[in-house]
Amino acid sequence: MRYLRRLERIYLVSIFLSMVGLFTLNVIAREVGGTFASQLAWVEEAVRLMNIFLVFGALGLALERGRHVGIDTLRDALPERSRTIVRKIIDAVGFLFSAYMAYLAYLLVFFVLGTGQRSPTLDLPMGWVYMAPVLGFSLLSLRYLLSFLSVIDRFSRQNENDETSSIEGVQK
Repeated sequence: MRYLRRLERIYLVSIFLSMVGLFTLNVIAREVGGTFASQLAWVEEAVRLMNIFLVFGALGLALERGRHVGIDTLRDALPERSRTIVRKIIDAVGFLFSAYMAYLAYLLVFFVLGTGQRSPTLDLPMGWVYMAPVLGFSLLSLRYLLSFLSVIDRFSRQNENDETSSIEGVQK
């Protein structure tokens, strides 16, 4: 898992920095103007597609770090045994849902590739865009499965984040 986390971080940082670099180049080209700016019409579409891969690529890491939105007031008020059962149910449902979404996205990749759709400025087959949900939901389902099997404890990270936020709020 350590190698997967490192690979995910490198992937996400690389995409984000590439997006920043491309947008910076695009802004400079617009300021300079001329024909150079019109040659960079593809940048906005490229950044938009990269953003899709960035968002879906971060799903697994966000879940593992307890950064997904959740209503935990009722869950945390339960007795320890009931809380453990509820958490296992949440992980099982999350795993099944994420795995199913990854499967649907996988089918969508081949469907859209079969239609022959291509992006307007990049001229890429649009089916490859749907690999982002395949990747993201696969990583998300892996994290739910690992949490269900108690390999990772994603709920303790939520409590740590809450405590850290409270401490930071007091210090300010």
